[in-house]
Amino acid sequence: MTNALRNIIQPAADVPPRRLIRGATVLSMDAEIGNLTRGDILIENGIIIAIEETIAAGDAEVIDATGMIALPGMVDTHRHSWEAQLRRLNPNAETLEDYCNATHFSFAKYYRPADMYVGNLLTALGCMDAGITTVIDNSHNSRTGAHSDAAIEALLDAGIRAVHASGAPVSGEWDKAHWPGNLQRLQEKYFQGDNRLISLAAMAQLEPERWAEARRLGLPIVTEFFGGEMASELAALHQQGLLGPDNIFNHCTALPDAGWHILREAGVRVNVCPRSDAHYGIEDGMFALQSARRHGISPGLSVDNETSYSGDMFMEMRVAFYLQRVMGMHQQKGCGDAHHAVTLPAHNLLKAATLDGAVCAGLQDEIGSLTPGKQADLILIRADDINLYPSGNAFGTVVHAADRSNIDTVLIGGRIVKRNGTLAGVDSARLRAAVDESRQHLFAAAGYQHDMFAERFLPLESAT
Repeated sequence: MTNALRNIIQPAADVPPRRLIRGATVLSMDAEIGNLTRGDILIENGIIIAIEETIAAGDAEVIDATGMIALPGMVDTHRHSWEAQLRRLNPNAETLEDYCNATHFSFAKYYRPADMYVGNLLTALGCMDAGITTVIDNSHNSRTGAHSDAAIEALLDAGIRAVHASGAPVSGEWDKAHWPGNLQRLQEKYFQGDNRLISLAAMAQLEPERWAEARRLGLPIVTEFFGGEMASELAALHQQGLLGPDNIFNHCTALPDAGWHILREAGVRVNVCPRSDAHYGIEDGMFALQSARRHGISPGLSVDNETSYSGDMFMEMRVAFYLQRVMGMHQQKGCGDAHHAVTLPAHNLLKAATLDGAVCAGLQDEIGSLTPGKQADLILIRADDINLYPSGNAFGTVVHAADRSNIDTVLIGGRIVKRNGTLAGVDSARLRAAVDESRQHLFAAAGYQHDMFAERFLPLESAT
């Protein structure tokens, strides 16, 4: 069903043997490399070879980055990519149930493999356009093997770097026989060759039997973890040796100190959701960055979904800054709390969106910083654009002022996926037509009458 859709993206051009990015302000996110007011970045066969003030690169293809800021591609550590057709359908959602009413409890039940492909493709392209070069794809609508195939093929076609976490649907009818056996099939079908961009993971709740199958295959395990509700189960899991560095926990809201001690001791990887936790009032509504850092964990940042808000990491960094600032002021001045939230400087916020995200994804040896030997996943931001010029502080420009329109160039593994502000190889007309067809199918199947100005998304069906 998805073959007819696979002409939306044209085959990418080959990566040249040598490419030189010349004259950029470099934010390497590598303590040894540091930052350069003006620097060159030499890439060979998709790998960063050198970063210096001036590099003589001979016959290398040159990208003139004068007036631009070079930084690592950002990492979204938790995104439900399949939901992209439902963007901003539910902007005023107040609870997690509100979110589920517009996803799992309604449209999700009617997704065809083609809809999975369209959702994942649209998300991946939106990520790359916004400077997100890696995404952990939380695919909790894998209704059949064909649905999973379509989701993975969309990521491959888009050319994004991704960890595809295949997971069971939350509600409705689905092919239970293919889970978790589908994991081994997917591994054998898509992840045995030379593919270096996409890797496989399992998405499961606190379900040891499903974790065991993932571990048998050597796969990371992604879990939606709400600390206040689920903390009581951590001690037993830890005592049984069931928590480890292959666990990736999303959210981690309202987790008591004892729970953080367990996560730190077990080496569990963590990401936090500045907008999602606040928007849907998840537990205490406050993302867990402060608590994680207080216990020696540097979490990645994640967008979670686009059904209520935008899909860019710039906004996650800014919301994180302001939530930390206002909560810190409230706790320190109003409550006298010794553990009040500490506002992170722009450098640390960018680290959370890049290197810390790479750690969460288990890819810190490959991406997350501009370091010789790592993959050339990087972005160039035009600092001389009217909304950014003059750039008084490079980190401040990126974190507090830039947006996707300022991104001139995006490279993934040395391959250009965005140049001169435009995504490469995308047939926009075909993409929009595929998205429109998918939405029309989902709306009709769920009996949804679309109201462009609705203040609330009313439940369409029961949760079963």
